[in-house]
Amino acid sequence: MHHDTTFVDDLGLAPDQISVADADREQRSHDWGTPREDGVRPDVVVWPESTADVASVMRAATEHGVPVTPYAAGTSLEGNAVPIEGGITLDMTRMDAVLDVRPDDLQVDVQPGILGDDVNEAVARHGLFLPALPSSGAISTIGGMLANDASGMKTVKYGEVSDWVLGMEVVLPTGEVITTGSKAVKTSSGYDLGDLIVGSEGTLGIITRVTIELAGRPAQVRGGRAHFETLDDAANAVFDAVRSGVDVAKIELIDRLSAAMSNAHLDTDLPDVPMVFVEFHANHGIQEEIDFCRSVFEAHNVTEFEVAENDRGMDELWAARRELAEALEPYDEHLSPLTPGDVTVPISEYPEIIRYAKQLAEEEDFRIPCFGHAGDGNLHYAVMVDPDDPEDVAHGKAVSKRIVERAIELGGTSTGEHGIGLGKQDYLVAEHGEAAVDAMRSIKRALDPAGILNPGKVFDGPES
Repeated sequence: MHHDTTFVDDLGLAPDQISVADADREQRSHDWGTPREDGVRPDVVVWPESTADVASVMRAATEHGVPVTPYAAGTSLEGNAVPIEGGITLDMTRMDAVLDVRPDDLQVDVQPGILGDDVNEAVARHGLFLPALPSSGAISTIGGMLANDASGMKTVKYGEVSDWVLGMEVVLPTGEVITTGSKAVKTSSGYDLGDLIVGSEGTLGIITRVTIELAGRPAQVRGGRAHFETLDDAANAVFDAVRSGVDVAKIELIDRLSAAMSNAHLDTDLPDVPMVFVEFHANHGIQEEIDFCRSVFEAHNVTEFEVAENDRGMDELWAARRELAEALEPYDEHLSPLTPGDVTVPISEYPEIIRYAKQLAEEEDFRIPCFGHAGDGNLHYAVMVDPDDPEDVAHGKAVSKRIVERAIELGGTSTGEHGIGLGKQDYLVAEHGEAAVDAMRSIKRALDPAGILNPGKVFDGPES
């Protein structure tokens, strides 16, 4: 769909803030989870450099009825940033400044286009860090993380990124600027608009400033890896560790197939067995927690439990998990993973969702590596298909759908950390119910009456 966006030239932006070049539009036509051939080019790309820039674009876009799709690093997996109706792509990456660091309050103010790792770099000299930062922090932005309500490996101890947000500045589709929260660590004043904006995937407003709470860096950090005889043993060990209250910062699981893929990618000779990776953060008594975890694992046929003595050793032990995402594609030249699935279930159901995924793999004759942030019940899986065989791709998508449906049946969610976007729209009603989705649509209509902000996302039909 083509839109007349020439009005952008009249907004007082600098020439280098506007582009209709094919290369710029093509780059922002897709995200990591969207094949390039399925992308949609915007009519124009705009790089705002201030809140005022964002407000002027949104005000004019609403007046002209032109869609606006926020874009940052493009690392989303569910088509969240694809401008499916064309119009304006608002690239937020130039708004990447650290605005203020307040170490006495354990706080930092940043713009949304800053990379997660750059936040940590800015506050490191004060002995502080953002604990909930996902492992993608080197390539994803704070604004994108909040838009998709991101989390990662350390969620089991520190929660999601949004749990560390105190306040935001947000531009509404009308161009109005609102603030949510404050610099205080708690409030009971009014509706929590911040929680509404977080996870809305750029459909309700555009974040232009964030106040983030920080924590002191732990004095002790140690990590290790455990091997198990069976996947059931590994999954039950994770459940038991979480239930028993082991104070662990990360607890990750990979299955036998994932281990084989990592071995092939890294040219290592680890045994192809289910593994659980752990990392402990503490200011004192870390060895007691390690010993506690070991005792829990020993009740589940652990065959090896190795803990590194230093950072280098920990890095080596964790390599198989850290590199897994890059290991999927090259494992078999004839197979490619469908967009990696991401479901989360109550921790008591974690063994069941893994068993179900592996059962489907056997019954339907698919390779389905299973891994993920096991400590918070999050399972990542990838159905490996022949991309040149439409029937195999369709069959693989059907299998993936069954895993998502099973997760919802178990009281879980269709997406633990990647948002709904385009890819998970079919499950919204099943997870929340018609009445709740209708309420969501009402909120969308109230804040975006023209329906111009990231249209076609989250909901699978008209929003107004």
